[in-house]
Amino acid sequence: MTHQGAALQNYNNELVKCIAELCDKRNELHKQIIQEENEKSKLQNDLRIITDRLAKVNENLSRKIAARNEFDKTIAETESAYSKILESSQSLLNVLKRESVELKERVTSAGPLKATSQ
Repeated sequence: MTHQGAALQNYNNELVKCIAELCDKRNELHKQIIQEENEKSKLQNDLRIITDRLAKVNENLSRKIAARNEFDKTIAETESAYSKILESSQSLLNVLKRESVELKERVTSAGPLKATSQ
């Protein structure tokens, strides 16, 4: 019987040792889980911050693109109006030159101007 008691004691010691090893492995795994949960939380917070920044950048970018488009529209309208002014100025200059030539021709063909008495 003592042999059986010794064997039972050995089995008991082995069982206690295995249970302790399993508990150690479980505790180590629990520490890793806590570390990864903390990292996950930090990454989620970083993601939230970056997402907020991205939204703000997109808003600013949208406003700036709209403003640039307004500048483009104003510039195009101004250039078009300026082009029309140049065309009108050229036409006016041509008319003025033609009228000037015609007036000179009339004055030259009419002879010298005479003073009129009153």
